[in-house]
Amino acid sequence: MLRFIKQLSARIRKYKSVPVEYSTVISNMEVEGYGIISFAQWQHPKEEPKKITKKNIEFYKGLGVEGKIIIDIGTHTGDTTVPMGIAAGDRGLVIGLEPNKYVFKVLEENISLNKSKANIDAFCFAATDEDGDYVFNYSDPSFCNGGYLSEIENKNHNHFYPLDVKGKNLSLFLENNYADKIADISLIKIDAEGYDKEIIKTISKIIREQKPVLMVECYKKLNFDEREELFDVLEKLNYTLYRLLDFESLKGLKNIDRKQMHLTKHFEILALHEESELNVGDH
Repeated sequence: MLRFIKQLSARIRKYKSVPVEYSTVISNMEVEGYGIISFAQWQHPKEEPKKITKKNIEFYKGLGVEGKIIIDIGTHTGDTTVPMGIAAGDRGLVIGLEPNKYVFKVLEENISLNKSKANIDAFCFAATDEDGDYVFNYSDPSFCNGGYLSEIENKNHNHFYPLDVKGKNLSLFLENNYADKIADISLIKIDAEGYDKEIIKTISKIIREQKPVLMVECYKKLNFDEREELFDVLEKLNYTLYRLLDFESLKGLKNIDRKQMHLTKHFEILALHEESELNVGDH
């Protein structure tokens, strides 16, 4: 009963709330070897300041992305997208997806600020099984953090603010718009608040054929079975999983087995195909 009352109260607050479109403040960061990198810091009160470092850029270079295609699913304001683009270089390209129209505006600003340093194509839609209209849930009325949370079993996520978004099947979108670039996909990053494994299923053909490096998230609200399914989906695609401590170092990463999917509530995963030549840890 108490849980029901809390949910009802949150829904009532939702209808009384009007989204606030927060502005940005530009940070100019001197990054050794890369000059000044400018980044529009979104002023949403739940958003933490973002920082781009030399180690961050070279982390992605270490994944072999120079001159290649990167898919960034769930870009948010671009704090992963921009360093990925810089790492990919003049001949590379990042294709970024961000379904939240409020955040997407900030992403576009960051792409514009760094267009001389990074090639980035951004699209305001979610990677879904079928093209259509979807409802994502967010934790506040100005839509900072959220996702397709109706697709995870744990409904006690305290994200009661709905946002209408567009969804597209990413495999079909790439085949229709980037057919000549699919063979060069070297890295796919997914940050989708627990929906990661379902996205992987929708692009499994591309993953099987191109064998890119994968970066995915084990979301804190996933239950026992969902965590194991995420592991199984990746293992069946012949990937070995490693736990990422940050996005600045590839040294000494430890293997993750099925049991270890349950030992930490929330963590990032680097997944390498069995044919990968990258040496990141205890292979």
